[in-house]
Amino acid sequence: MIFLFLHLIEISKMKKIFYAVLILVFLIIGFFVWFTKFYLVIPELNVTKDMSETERVETIDNWFSQLQKEDKFNGVVFMSKSGKVLLSKGYGFTNYKKDKKLTNQSSLRLASVSKQFMAAAILILVENARLDLDENISSYLSDFPYKNVTVRHLLNQTSGIPDIYMDLAESHEESIDLLTNQLAVELLVKNPRKMEFNPGDEFQYSNTNYILLAHIVELLSGQSLENFMLNEMFEPLGMKNTRIWNLVSEESTFPNKADDFDNALGNATEIKPSFIDGVAGDGAVFSSAEDMLIWDRFWYENNLISPSVLKEAFKTPKLKNGKASDYGFGWVITENGTWHNGAWLGANTIIMRNTIKKSCMAIFDNSSNVFFDEILKELGKLGKT
Repeated sequence: MIFLFLHLIEISKMKKIFYAVLILVFLIIGFFVWFTKFYLVIPELNVTKDMSETERVETIDNWFSQLQKEDKFNGVVFMSKSGKVLLSKGYGFTNYKKDKKLTNQSSLRLASVSKQFMAAAILILVENARLDLDENISSYLSDFPYKNVTVRHLLNQTSGIPDIYMDLAESHEESIDLLTNQLAVELLVKNPRKMEFNPGDEFQYSNTNYILLAHIVELLSGQSLENFMLNEMFEPLGMKNTRIWNLVSEESTFPNKADDFDNALGNATEIKPSFIDGVAGDGAVFSSAEDMLIWDRFWYENNLISPSVLKEAFKTPKLKNGKASDYGFGWVITENGTWHNGAWLGANTIIMRNTIKKSCMAIFDNSSNVFFDEILKELGKLGKT
């Protein structure tokens, strides 16, 4: 009898566990359905073919305003056509405290959109005959363990160098107070790994390639990348709200800087940079909606780089494995133009240029926006109307 009684108790416990697990499964499924079918849903962008340009822009402006009110967008938007600004505006706030509103002069983190700025810095050195695109980078970096890699390979993301600078930094974190470009390159030199492929054979997106480019600029110019870009690019171009900023910068902040934050379900929390955020080249550029007009024009024609050198940025590499690559110098090249996106800390960013229609659109969000991809999908309708 005692055994039977204990057996019944055990069965009862198992049933409770079973029902508890079943309820948990239903809750997880329910949350997943709610999250994907309801929470991630954004308002539809109702742009039609019969709308005038003014009506289209007004509709887009109102749409972003609605997204911001629903905590589904916090950032800036820029639109232009044929050198004319159509929309240049901020939606939301500069920080997690939500005590200051974004404007078209607010400077947001660009994340990997920074790579095209890095490419421009390299082209300025080429223009001034201080660097050769097809020179092996071992000519600039002493004791560099990866052979037959050129500057062009780095720019085109075809170097074959393992993308390991962040992994190396994290594995040496105890001995690193703050990672810099120089320290990142030293780690690569001291901890060589097998090449992913021979240079030029394949395409492989890599942040490490652009860290190496940044250090080369610093070595050849005798300046930090931050100062080089300020002196040689941003100030001459009149880009007043564009600069490199990271934890190596002398200033702890700067005018019009927007901070990164997490805005999950409207609950904003601060996102702070880590010890890795002392590097630049793969990221670290901040810019504004207002400055995007200058930046778009720069890639058509400018006073810093001759047309013959500038066009190198839009050449797609011929890979030795026979496959095609659409990656130029910090730009993805399409039939109609160029684009690039980025994500780091709280930033989600994209810039898209249609060089046939002479149009440009840039969207920078600083709120860890889980809706960003859905926003881009909805904006895809613009190309169909």
